[in-house]
Amino acid sequence: QVQLVESGGGLVQPGGSLRLSCTAPTSDFSRLPARWYRQAPGSQREYVATITENGRTGYADAVKGRFTIYRDDEKNMVYLQMDNLEPADTAVYYCNMPGLSWGQGTQVTVSS
Repeated sequence: QVQLVESGGGLVQPGGSLRLSCTAPTSDFSRLPARWYRQAPGSQREYVATITENGRTGYADAVKGRFTIYRDDEKNMVYLQMDNLEPADTAVYYCNMPGLSWGQGTQVTVSS
């Protein structure tokens, strides 16, 4: 089964920014909606943002106004631009698309 691959995580200070990337080697990429999730240590995986195949977006209340999800179907990429990061954003971030396997995620750590 085709697996998603996330990248772009790292260590950033509060107030900083990161851009996460997600890709998968499938010709169906442009026809699939995508979601970002995150999982902090000791917590359940939680929804972060979604983008439909038509480009409509939605966000969890916790990230609304700070995170932006967008896609480039010519490159088979979905991005999560994260601005004004807070320590509470520290987690492993995963993307998900219907019919594709979860990836390994990418670690985001927000700390001074």
